[in-house]
Amino acid sequence: MKAIIYDKKNTQNKLLLCEIEKPVPNDNEVLIEVVAVSVNAADYRSIKMGIVPKRKIYGSDIAGRVVSVGKNITRFKVGDEVFGDLASCGFGGFAEYTLAIENVLALKPAGISYETAAAVPMAAVTALQGLRNLGNIQSGQKVLIYGAGGGVGTFAVQLAKNFNTDVTAVCGTDNVEMVQSIGADRVINYHERDVMQSSERYDLIMVVNGNNSLSSYMRLLTPMGLCVMAGGSLSQVIKTMLFGAILSVGRKKIKLLAAKQNAKDLDYIINLVEVGKIRPVIDRYYSLEEIPEAMQYLTKGHARGKVVIRIAKESV
Repeated sequence: MKAIIYDKKNTQNKLLLCEIEKPVPNDNEVLIEVVAVSVNAADYRSIKMGIVPKRKIYGSDIAGRVVSVGKNITRFKVGDEVFGDLASCGFGGFAEYTLAIENVLALKPAGISYETAAAVPMAAVTALQGLRNLGNIQSGQKVLIYGAGGGVGTFAVQLAKNFNTDVTAVCGTDNVEMVQSIGADRVINYHERDVMQSSERYDLIMVVNGNNSLSSYMRLLTPMGLCVMAGGSLSQVIKTMLFGAILSVGRKKIKLLAAKQNAKDLDYIINLVEVGKIRPVIDRYYSLEEIPEAMQYLTKGHARGKVVIRIAKESV
């Protein structure tokens, strides 16, 4: 099969298109023909941090067809159309075939394309768990999504509206119209206005991007407000890890999100997609051979929603 392999010894391009053997599932694995895969910050950040998958193949969010199952697999059979996040079981999505354990997969509804399904797992579940699980989002709240233009941010805006909240979204100039189109009640262009100087106060803030001081987020909270740190610069995340508990001594809280993939949340999200309540925003498409280019594009930080890789044909 063809795959994009990480080769740390290559000085020009460490992501190389190679022909390798198709993997064989063990008793607890599913072999999937990958039809589409999306690129996440987790892919390029893992490379920067020196975290290399065992098979040296990145790519976590996949959608495809089950072609073989181990003897202990009970939830899936050959021919099932599935999607999921492989980050917890070794990545491997930047290839024509990949392995997965069954608890990171869910069935793809027939009416949803593989490309759409591949754009969902990591970003949408991160947004859901940040707002619902950690943020305890409630109907009628005032919610601020800081960094609304990327994969997690676009899902966070839509999910927050689905929870019947008043949503203010912060993004760059190029994303203002798109973020308005997915339901934000108001959109702040950070090039034109610094929300950190605003007199508005929010019950829940979800930080997906940026590099502001933790105290500035705390100042924007209502007396019982909560800030969920789901991303942003590495220094911002580290500061949350070190000082979040100290800043949360009073009634205002700041918490760091550690999203965990699970099939139940995948089902919840894909059902919302199926009935049209939310949709993944897909910026552009690439081929398997173009994955290095796609990764470079994403690292620039200007992707509008998700970047999706087309690997196999939708139907055979």
